[in-house]
Amino acid sequence: MGIMIKKTEDIDFIEDNDLLRKILIELQWDTNSGNKDIDLDIAAFCLGKDGRVHKDSDFVFYNNLKHPSGAVEHLGDNLLGDGKGEQIIVDLAYVPPDICNITFAAAIYRAGVKNQKFGQGISCYIRIVNANNNQELLKYDLSEKFSDETAVVIGELYKYIRTWKFGEINKGVRGGLAALCEEFGVNYTQSND
Repeated sequence: MGIMIKKTEDIDFIEDNDLLRKILIELQWDTNSGNKDIDLDIAAFCLGKDGRVHKDSDFVFYNNLKHPSGAVEHLGDNLLGDGKGEQIIVDLAYVPPDICNITFAAAIYRAGVKNQKFGQGISCYIRIVNANNNQELLKYDLSEKFSDETAVVIGELYKYIRTWKFGEINKGVRGGLAALCEEFGVNYTQSND
């Protein structure tokens, strides 16, 4: 059974503990409105101390499935959200020392073209799972928190001394994936995102 955390609580992951070395971040969704054309994408931004990527390959998403270090891997684009949705796996043992934060986000693919927003009957949730034993560590619902937003900063894995922690952020963003990329310093050119 998963842990339901309060917004102010964080989860600790100890880097040296093999049982909590691999973390799976999963985004699942369904549409309540009957609109099956909604495609959500999960992404990870591997950030330095300045809160920005050092290079574009520090942005892991459907067009860049794996960080050069092998520490962060997107497990493939899912257009429908059924089954396992979209997943990113993080192996804390391989995170380079200059990466001190991995921020996760969800965005509606081509929301501007399709005129779609999170408040339009999308039921979605995030799961954090211990990838070594499939134990659910955390699950929370994003469905009722956003209305006009086309992207959401879900949460972050951040390094604190010798420990990694997960903190929930849940910040809505207008402008989709392009706005998130601009915020974190990624050169991204998806028109009408």
